Amino acid sequence: MQILDAVEQGVVIWSSDGRCVMHNQRFLNILELEPSKLRVGMPLDRFMRQERDRGVFSSEMVAEYQELFQVGRGFQFDFSLPSGEIISANVRPVREGGHVVAVTNVTETRQAITALNLAKAEAEEAERKTSAILEHERARQRETSLLANMDEWLQSCKSLEELYVIVSAFMQKALPGTRGQLFIYAKARDVLELACTWHCKNTQEQVSPDSCWALRRGRSYIYDPTELSFVCDHVKDGNDSDVGAHRFICVPIMAHGDTVGMMHVGFVTEGANIEVFDAVTFTNRCAEHISMAIANVKLRDELQDQSTRDPLTGLYNRRYFLEALRKELNQAALRQGNFALLSLDADHFKNFNDQYGHDAGDVVLEAIAEKMTALEFERVIPCRIGGEEFSLLLPSADRTRATDVAEELRQSIENARIKYAGGALPKVTVSIGVAVYPTHGTEPQDLIKQADVALYNAKKSGRNRWSICDATDLITFD
Repeated sequence: MQILDAVEQGVVIWSSDGRCVMHNQRFLNILELEPSKLRVGMPLDRFMRQERDRGVFSSEMVAEYQELFQVGRGFQFDFSLPSGEIISANVRPVREGGHVVAVTNVTETRQAITALNLAKAEAEEAERKTSAILEHERARQRETSLLANMDEWLQSCKSLEELYVIVSAFMQKALPGTRGQLFIYAKARDVLELACTWHCKNTQEQVSPDSCWALRRGRSYIYDPTELSFVCDHVKDGNDSDVGAHRFICVPIMAHGDTVGMMHVGFVTEGANIEVFDAVTFTNRCAEHISMAIANVKLRDELQDQSTRDPLTGLYNRRYFLEALRKELNQAALRQGNFALLSLDADHFKNFNDQYGHDAGDVVLEAIAEKMTALEFERVIPCRIGGEEFSLLLPSADRTRATDVAEELRQSIENARIKYAGGALPKVTVSIGVAVYPTHGTEPQDLIKQADVALYNAKKSGRNRWSICDATDLITFD
């Protein structure tokens, strides 16, 4: 409250349900009110009616301002007190709901404007400058509001795919007179792949990094047909009939200090972007916010991968596998369906480590992981449990499909030619145990145990094969 009393303006805060939360003494002084005329908890509509009865507002003004309060957007208006003093009110919504109203006595300012209007030339110039300043401020506030809205959505994204959808929707709404694309570097960083577009007639799925002046120069690049500038090659390759006819900007997208992409925005209808003061500057600001959002999502994904991925093979780790197994079991129970669990183990893996070294053993594990991820199955969850032990979760797979996948995986690993230190390692084989829900269990530990039993049977029978427990082989758990 001491802070409110220290400011020059009169301030009152209305809650989201339209009640006075607090106000400073200056608000009462400026509006020439007795302390009893505004108390904490007083409803807004009662206060407005009181001021109407005092002759400050007309009934039309009360109805109009109450409607603006309900809409929840900021607005500003002037009114006169019975004494003739002119008051300026500035209403702004707050994030938690409700509004902050700041009032200022602008009587002297208004009188000064009236005096200036007596000198026509000076008054017109003053009005022009004032109008420009106000328009710039309004545009700045609109831009800030637009960017804050975009940030709120971007921060809620759980994936890059969601982020790209939001970027496309936001850009086409915020800059209707533009068309653009967002490109993100492929993993190999040899090309940039199309992530999203808006208002585009022709699109390119990929562009080369050296086809964009912004990426080559490491900073934003603005093309203006009225100045000395050059069209990017990726714009020429877009096959647009009006290449070079309109301004455009290309902005590098940065994440953690690295360039991860590029945003291209063409200004095809210069007068259409009325919501912003300077469309080019606003585009740069958008790119900065999008860059930060991409960086945050990528960092979150990296942390997620570190917590759920095996660092050597890139497969899911044991913790993620157990969570996925429980989730799939619950879903299968609900839909009364099947799923399969494969446990596999590299045959004679210790020999690779003893004879060729642990580095060669790591190469073998990576090769097995590569074959697991390359399986042609609609959904597959490959995991490294530890050492040379792996598991494979096959959602919706029945016994036949599970054993087919086991055989496919066994053959692909057996036929793999694994190179190491300039030569080829001996043939690698695996033994596989298969368990199917609900035949082999309805609890996670039961399925894991039955798959391990089947794996043991496969090794006992000579390795390089798969096995599945029949009814007579099932272990009974007490």
